[in-house]
Amino acid sequence: MYELFKPWLFRQDPETIHERVMHGLAWLGQRGPTLELMRRLCAVQDERLAVTAFGLRFPNPIGLAAGFDKNAVAVRAWAALGFGHVEIGSVTALPQPGNDKPRLFRLPQDQALINRMGFNNEGAEAIATRLKHLQQTFGKLPVPIGINLGKSKATPLEEAPKDYLQSLSILWPYGDYFVVNVSSPNTPGLRALQDKDRLEELLAALVGFVQGRKPLLLKIAPDLGWAQIDEILALAEQYRLSGLIATNTTTSRAGLTTLTDEAGGLSGKPLRARSLEVLRYLHTRLQGRLPIISVGGIFSAADVWERLAGGATLVQVYTGFVYEGPFMVKKLCRGLLQRLEQEGMSRLQELKPR
Repeated sequence: MYELFKPWLFRQDPETIHERVMHGLAWLGQRGPTLELMRRLCAVQDERLAVTAFGLRFPNPIGLAAGFDKNAVAVRAWAALGFGHVEIGSVTALPQPGNDKPRLFRLPQDQALINRMGFNNEGAEAIATRLKHLQQTFGKLPVPIGINLGKSKATPLEEAPKDYLQSLSILWPYGDYFVVNVSSPNTPGLRALQDKDRLEELLAALVGFVQGRKPLLLKIAPDLGWAQIDEILALAEQYRLSGLIATNTTTSRAGLTTLTDEAGGLSGKPLRARSLEVLRYLHTRLQGRLPIISVGGIFSAADVWERLAGGATLVQVYTGFVYEGPFMVKKLCRGLLQRLEQEGMSRLQELKPR
């Protein structure tokens, strides 16, 4: 059915239609019977798909990546659509409008997106208020919720630890896990926080606040060299982070068939090979010492299986959901169950990375 609507949707401005969809999902999230109907239509509930990572239980390994629901307006709807976890944000300490429009572009020929949103969000205080209201009104979300933290554009790099700490402390009661995002290409200077000295200062401040009470993860860029990744891995282990998310969007345009000079982060199928390459490198280096959430170019159950076999504990989707539609997670879960049967496995966590 989505294929019938997709041509009409793709004729609309990408950001405008995204906002309309978000408003619709937020509205559905307030209505119990409609939400239950959505859950019955879209969600697959099967214990064989359950995964445990950094002390949390996930009903399936497929999550919604950060960037889709920046302001946590539709978290209840995502669970009803079958996602095994939801990551909101990126959230910044200060509310900010983001970069000038247009800033979101579809590349249908490549099944890709380019975005230069610039961490547009309502700010930590407003989002905390919304999450508190949802929690008080409807109770705890049935799947883990992650909160992705970014740096406010107005904050100098030297004050980044203070900025991240402000967001973390405000949102602390509402996240099951937190993600340090230093890898978006759309905030000037942000990726400099991946440099060893700056990253060490940032992690020291955040880990000092967290003190092991909740999982803290780090999201990295696909455009790093292996030596840079090795430095980040050393810090991740030194500061006992709970896991890594690999990868964010890329500034590379390698492999694109669409001619474009739009700046921003590229996501979707062109990112698939590099995201998988980084995952395999991380797994080789870590040998299971830290869980990895793999993101980038995931569209099919075969893609999910490949990531899990390559060392990922969980995966996340964003661009694939735009192209595949609301029944995507259902198709992925059913495909995973079919693959389990083919491999003679009784549950997903029996899959051993190669």
